[in-house]
Amino acid sequence: MMKRFFTAVLGAGLLLSPLPAFAAADAVYTNWRDNVAAEGYDVVTFFSGKPQQGKVEFSTRYEGADWFFFSQANKDLFLTNPDLFAPQYGGYCAWATAKGKLAPGSPDHWHVEDGRLFFNYNARIERRWQKKRAKFIKEADKRWPVLKAD
Repeated sequence: MMKRFFTAVLGAGLLLSPLPAFAAADAVYTNWRDNVAAEGYDVVTFFSGKPQQGKVEFSTRYEGADWFFFSQANKDLFLTNPDLFAPQYGGYCAWATAKGKLAPGSPDHWHVEDGRLFFNYNARIERRWQKKRAKFIKEADKRWPVLKAD
């Protein structure tokens, strides 16, 4: 509940920096208006380099969020191993996670590396992320379990 309030404030542009981690993160970031992961994108399609919006008729629930897929085949593939296809850090901004904070991740600012999907908040943050990706991934991997549990 607390995350959804702060996400709404952040989405309204009233906060300009990532949120400090003082409340437990939902396992998967969703917009405050709905419960849809990855803004409705089919997360399987990111791995082909051509992200596509999912369709409600090919949806499933995972980690408390609704996930949409472009096709039944993609939904079935996701269900074989959701952790393989779901964005890292629950779809929160990877750069912010590396800094020990929570901020919304955007499928418009994505990167696949070593079979892992990462989202970042915006283009400026994505550029920062790209400069020291390996360092940020290492930091975010350490910090995400704490952010998720707090």
